[in-house]
Amino acid sequence: MNVFYDRFERHAHGEGLKGRSTHYCAGCGHGLAHKYLAEAIEELGVQDRTVAVSPVGCSVFLYYYFDVGNTQAAHGRAPAVAIGHKTANPDSIVISYQGDGDLASIGLAEIVSTAQMGIPITVIFINNAIYGMTGGQLAPTTLMGQRTSTTPEGRTEFFGAPLKMAELIAGLDGPVYVERVALYDAKQRNRAKKAISKALRLQVENRGFAFVEVLAECPTHLGMTPPEAEEWVKQKMTAVFPLGVKKDIENPPERPPAESPVFDPAYLVQAIEGSTDKAPRFCETFPKHWETEDIALKFAGAGGDGAQTAALLVARAGINEGFDATHIPSYGPESRGGTSFADVHIARAEVLSPSSPAPHVLVAFNAPSLARFGPTVVKGGTIIYDSSVIADVPALPAGVKVVGVPLTRIAADLGRPVVKNVVAIGALQAATSMFPGATFLAAIRQALKSKCAMIPLNEEAFAQGQRAVRGDA
Repeated sequence: MNVFYDRFERHAHGEGLKGRSTHYCAGCGHGLAHKYLAEAIEELGVQDRTVAVSPVGCSVFLYYYFDVGNTQAAHGRAPAVAIGHKTANPDSIVISYQGDGDLASIGLAEIVSTAQMGIPITVIFINNAIYGMTGGQLAPTTLMGQRTSTTPEGRTEFFGAPLKMAELIAGLDGPVYVERVALYDAKQRNRAKKAISKALRLQVENRGFAFVEVLAECPTHLGMTPPEAEEWVKQKMTAVFPLGVKKDIENPPERPPAESPVFDPAYLVQAIEGSTDKAPRFCETFPKHWETEDIALKFAGAGGDGAQTAALLVARAGINEGFDATHIPSYGPESRGGTSFADVHIARAEVLSPSSPAPHVLVAFNAPSLARFGPTVVKGGTIIYDSSVIADVPALPAGVKVVGVPLTRIAADLGRPVVKNVVAIGALQAATSMFPGATFLAAIRQALKSKCAMIPLNEEAFAQGQRAVRGDA
């Protein structure tokens, strides 16, 4: 069969008997499911445009066997990756091949959302009622009373009932075809082959989303021989997971082609309301008075203090000057007095780590922020805090420049308390000389280009912050 590689490089570099054998245990259902899927790909003549997405699970090495395009997804994320492939290249035939621990547990949100979208992809779901790869733990599909490595006494009501994925997916509006099949005898294997073929054909015809659940044997973790495992599936699993078609929309209309992403730079700039205009530059080089080529800053305060906006403006200033800059926000329970903070890095060449656990500069808008992050500032660094709201300054590291600026009072005197973050940026500039004042003002004007009336006020707030540090306020 052309769809399978002649040699499986995972074993013995493709040499000898091992090089022509899969890694699956004897009696495992994956082997038959692979065979039927490969036959369907070959019969439909779509090998050259097929992409298979393998999961985290026993079938993670699917890409060693199928000579098609392959992507290995993070645990549970195969449907999301499949959508990416399909929308980027609508002519591709995309198959998400997943096990029950992957699809029905950590990937439940992904498969439900993908199915509801109805985008034409094919999902093959292998249900063996257990986690196979990681040691036989309880899975969402484990039967009541079934013993696993994490439920040695059997599944109880405490864990809820087994999750019936075919019925769940069939209840959504998006899918056009959902069927559950099995592999325990020749008749059921023939039905499984037909179901897999139909699910793939519906995608080839651009009809819609198709889902096939395959009840498969796992003799190893059931502690049974392959014939015993087949009988167990027949007697036990089918009683909980009834076989048959769960949804089949007859003659589903052909869907309009999926919209391909637009990569035109002009369109993207317009879509994000950006600009191709180059920002003015005021720095001749990276700040020479800093003994580092990567400046780490942290802005912290309560919700509404403007720490995040201040961080973004400083990062924008660095980018405008041609340096690499990153911004990472972190939102705590600010409404209950917690801390919202942002980490900013500005580097001469490249930021290697965007977090700032030991910043060179801290701007603290409230007492909890100063208490939490003040001790983390490196020797030779600078702390700017709002002296309007912080009365008691905690013990801070030796060798750190500490500057108190009444940010809140200055902003209130200007008639707009929300500009205290811009006051803080002015104080930052005066206290550190990180960039010329014109650099920060250019970033502020750029951010306010749609609110031009606010620019003079923010310019004055910036100047007031500078004067407060210089002592000429």
